[in-house]
Amino acid sequence: MFTGIIESLGKVETIEKKGSNVHFQVSSPISEELKIDQSVSHNGVCLTVTGLENGTHWVTAIDETLKKSNIGKLVQGEAVNLERCMKADGRFDGHIVQGHVDTTATVASVKDENGSWIFRFHLRKKGLLVEKGSICINGTSLTCFEVDEAHFSVAIIPYTFKHTNFNRLRTGDIVNIEFDIIGKYIRLILT
Repeated sequence: MFTGIIESLGKVETIEKKGSNVHFQVSSPISEELKIDQSVSHNGVCLTVTGLENGTHWVTAIDETLKKSNIGKLVQGEAVNLERCMKADGRFDGHIVQGHVDTTATVASVKDENGSWIFRFHLRKKGLLVEKGSICINGTSLTCFEVDEAHFSVAIIPYTFKHTNFNRLRTGDIVNIEFDIIGKYIRLILT
């Protein structure tokens, strides 16, 4: 389980396609601290560390992951948001994030608010959003507003803008979306 509080930015060093799988080598400030078989969120996608070498780590994305996320669109040199699993005795600063991407969304607009930024997104499929509810975008825990059937907005503070890959997002870019797990269970119970 994750909290959506990004720990570090990583850089995609190598991409290798083998069969229907894609293997990524990522360098980051936390790579040397990782262990093989550890779960790490990459842009909100929970991936297992499969190898370690020279300050980098390797992860593998299977076909299902590639279909439901933006992981398959990563290119060499691209920045990815990283978060290790939450410690059981740690603070819970974000919201409950599983690292299981529900869908993707497209950046519809980015508005500079002279100190913060408003990002507007278009959902690929209808989601479970409520005004002032939690949303996870590329692994980042945020609060959504201006919610309608196919769109929502989030406000990004300077710290988040600087320490995540939000500063690289442009109109038309694809992001990973994980809806709030509590909302998903409530919908299941009511349907």
